[in-house]
Amino acid sequence: MVAAMERRPAKSLAAFLAGLQAGMLGVWWMLAWMGVGAVWQRGSFWTPENLMASVFYGNAAIRRGFAASTVSGLALYVLLYSLLGAGFAMAVGGRLPRLRLALASIAFALCWYYAAFHLAAKAVWPLVALLDAERTTVLGHLIYGALLARFPVYLPTTEPPVPEARSEAPEQ
Repeated sequence: MVAAMERRPAKSLAAFLAGLQAGMLGVWWMLAWMGVGAVWQRGSFWTPENLMASVFYGNAAIRRGFAASTVSGLALYVLLYSLLGAGFAMAVGGRLPRLRLALASIAFALCWYYAAFHLAAKAVWPLVALLDAERTTVLGHLIYGALLARFPVYLPTTEPPVPEARSEAPEQ
């Protein structure tokens, strides 16, 4: 029983770190997509980050282009979505086959989007709820969910060691 308790935190830590890594990769791709979408809508590439920075700076963060407040919006996205990835990886673990994991992570990302941007944002971040480009953000969350499903790739492998082949060449 003691051995089982010792191994569990190591697996949880590995899942946490793998999810953190997958979540961070996913959020960078999500933000890249949302930035491109903002440019296509004749806005600034930094519009999503500036919108998220309005959580800290209010109306002053809503501007065109990169500003000092943009960094805080970017940091909030990266921190929040990396931790979401870590939590998802710890909750799911290695229990789902690849296709179900992909579907579960995409469903998780979309549920998070609707909970955060439609329910919580109206009460906590009214500017985010009002100015969010919904189609671009939904597709960004699909990208995030698809990349989050790759967290098992970042888990450490425990393969048995391969014995070294000895060379039986005669010495001269």
